Parts: sequence; C-alpha cells; structure tokens
Amino acid sequence: MEEKLIQRLESAVTRLEALSLSGGSAAVASGDDAPLDPSVLAFEDLIGKYVGRVSAAAEKIGGQVLDITKIVAEAFAAQKDLIIKVKQHKKPDNAGLAEFLKPLNEVITKANKLTEGRRSDFFNHLKSAADSLSALAWIAYTGKECGMSMPIAHVEESWQMAEFYNNKILVEYKTKDPNHVEWAKAMKELYMPGLREYVKSFYPLGPVWSPAGTAVTAAPSKPKAPAPGAPAPPPPPSASLFSSETSKASSSRPKEGMAAVFQEINSGKPVTTGLRKVTDDMKTKNRADRTGVVGTQEKESRTSAPAVSKVGPPKFELQMGRKWAVENQIGKKDLVISECDPKQSVYIFGCKDSVLQIQGKVNNITIDKCTKMGVVFQDVVAAFEIVNCNRVEVQCQGSAPTVSIDNTAGCQFYLSKDALSASITTAKSSEVNIMVPGAEPDGDWGEHALPEQFIHVYKDGRFETTPVSHSAGG
Repeated sequence: MEEKLIQRLESAVTRLEALSLSGGSAAVASGDDAPLDPSVLAFEDLIGKYVGRVSAAAEKIGGQVLDITKIVAEAFAAQKDLIIKVKQHKKPDNAGLAEFLKPLNEVITKANKLTEGRRSDFFNHLKSAADSLSALAWIAYTGKECGMSMPIAHVEESWQMAEFYNNKILVEYKTKDPNHVEWAKAMKELYMPGLREYVKSFYPLGPVWSPAGTAVTAAPSKPKAPAPGAPAPPPPPSASLFSSETSKASSSRPKEGMAAVFQEINSGKPVTTGLRKVTDDMKTKNRADRTGVVGTQEKESRTSAPAVSKVGPPKFELQMGRKWAVENQIGKKDLVISECDPKQSVYIFGCKDSVLQIQGKVNNITIDKCTKMGVVFQDVVAAFEIVNCNRVEVQCQGSAPTVSIDNTAGCQFYLSKDALSASITTAKSSEVNIMVPGAEPDGDWGEHALPEQFIHVYKDGRFETTPVSHSAGG
C-alpha cells in the first residue's frame, strides 16, 4: 500500500514539474490537476483500504448492514469530490459554504433516514454508521469563530458518539457471528486511525482554499429552488453534518420540536397509548354528565394524567458554575457537555431514550430516574452513581475510582483499562453487566454479570454471605 502511494505521488510530482516548466502554473492554480494532488491521492487510498474493508464485511452480512455501508462509501466518495473542489474554489461565505456542502449533506441525510421509524434488528449498525458520518464535517471548519472543534478533534469526538453503538455490536455478536465483529472493527479503523490520521497529515487546520480559484456558484439561488417543487427535505445543507437530530429537522426552529415529538410517537406502543389516554381525559363534558358514575375510562385517565403532569421542562444548563443539570431530555441522541472542569458535577434526571457525552474530567456524575439512557464520559474524580433507573448503558473512557448502582433494573457499564481498579457497589439492582476490554487492543470485550442473589449462613455467631454461583443455576 505504501509503495503504491509513493509511486502515485512521484507520478503526480513529475507531472506538476512538467506543467510548471511549460508555463502551466495557471492550470494548477485553477485546480485542473487537483485530482493529482497528494492529499487527493492519499484520500483515494484511504477509501480503498478502510472503506473497502468495511464493504467486504458488509457483503458477507447483506441486508440493511450492506445498505448503510454503501451509503458510507457514497459519503466518502462525496468527501473526495469536495476535497478536489476546495483546491478549485475560493473560500466561500456562509451561504456559499452551505451550497458547497450540499452533496455531502444529502448523503448523510439519507443515512439518518435509515435509523428512523420502527427499530430493526440491525439498529446498532445503522446508528453506528450514520452517527459516524458527522466526522466528515471536518471539511466545514473555517476557523475558531465557526463554533466547531479543530478538524482532528472533531473527527475524534464524532467517532466517540458512534462508538457507543459500535461497542454494542462487538458485545452482541462476539460469540454469534464473526462477520459482524469484523464489520464493527473495520468501521472503527475507518475513522480511528484512518480519517483522523489523514486529517492530521494534510488538513490539521482545516481545508486550504485556493485564493486564485473560482467562487462557489449559485450560492444564493440554489437553496430557493427545492422549496416550491422538489420533495426533498428542507433543512440547511450543512445541518446534518453536525448532528443526527438537526438533519431530521426542518429549517425553522419550531419544527425541530415537532420532529422530536413524531420520533417519540413512533418509538413504541407505550407512548401512543399514553397519548390516547390524555385525549380521553380531555373529554370533560362526558364526565360532568356522569358525576355519580366511575367507569374504567375515567380510571385510566386518572392514573395516566399524573404521569404526564410530572414531566417537567427539559433542562440542559450549568447552574451556579458548579452543577450541570440535564433533565427531562426525551429522544435526544446528541447531548454533549464539552466545557467542564474537575470541580463541576453532572446530574442527569428524568431522561429517556437519550445519549449524553461528557468531554473532560468532572467531580462526579449521577443518573437518577432515567430510562434507556446512554452516557459516555472521560474521567470522574469522586464517583459515578446510577439510582432508580431502567436499562441504562454507560461507557467510561478514562478513570472512575467508584461506581455505585442502586435500585436499578438493567445496567451495562463499559470500563476502560484505566478504570479496571474501580470499586463497584450495587444495591437492590438486577441485570448489571460490567464490560471489560480484552488483553489485546483489538481483543473482544469481556462480559461479567454481577451477582443478584446471595446465600446467608449463620456460622460461629455471625452470618456469612456468599453470592450465588451463576454456573450452579442458583
């Protein structure tokens, strides 16, 4: 692979030198030979090596996994075209940048659509691939004022969000199907080290536009064309490059909230049932006419109404500079706390079907009364606590001296190598599984179920307690 790249680079240099001697520098400046640029050739090799490996694994699996992998390949091909165009155009304004990124945005939107609707058996594959494509937004970096992380950091952060689902694939299929394990490992290597090392080598400070190039054409008129006739979704072209949620939303803020509502309605039967009960409860005229009758319909409305009223407004804020409050977040997959310090704490309450990423070290983290909540964090100084939760998943990428799990049903906790010495305390909890990394960097994760049942024997004046062995079937 390296010899092939060297040969191609030498060929490109020879041609560029010939153009320079023959007065062809203007052609180079205009980007006519941009496809022969070393950065473009290196990106082609990245596609051949890393995307090729993911595609080969997907061919063995087929179905939706193959479909989403083809979209990943399409996205990387679109990025290659953008890298070439960068060398042919001047640095655009915001409207021009949106038009420039439109082809890549359309592919990412297509990937996000596969994750919508009824959850399939390969949901983790779809989410891992779709979320990972936000890493390609590094090419939209225009400077510190743009609000994005630097290109290398952006690639790393984007993969961390996707890795949450990628790890689920490794755990689920490690003893079932090696093809899925190979796909997940190849997907990770596509970004770490693949795309990260490419960006580090060629564009650590962002894309290098051509001062002598042409302007991005039709920037003002293109966004208006799809509105009257085309059925394509109307979000701004660069929206889905930064989060999976914004790609589903429309161009106006109010529709973002409605998109979240529709997603929640389609997520499962309990939500739909709840909405029907609220509707029945609103029929107050019928209840007023039957003041002496207590029917089953009225009982249902009485039991369901308090549950709806208890849900408070969503919060995502830093309080008094010391405590991050993340409350009542529903269906939010892209929550990120990027600015934090070891003196701050994070309190997560009443969230459902959401994912929170905490970048950096904090004092402690608490998850309280959450359902189907995922948390990815770096380091905690004191403790990580899980209380009164159902079906939560946590991934520690750094260190955590103490982990406490209390009154929780269903918890999957991924420990990093630096956190293997953590002290884990459980109380009144069930289905607690601790995942530990393998001995080798690419090794399989090991799954350890913590005991739920204990045997107490009175001996020598005191009780001796031992956990029930899982192998004994107790």
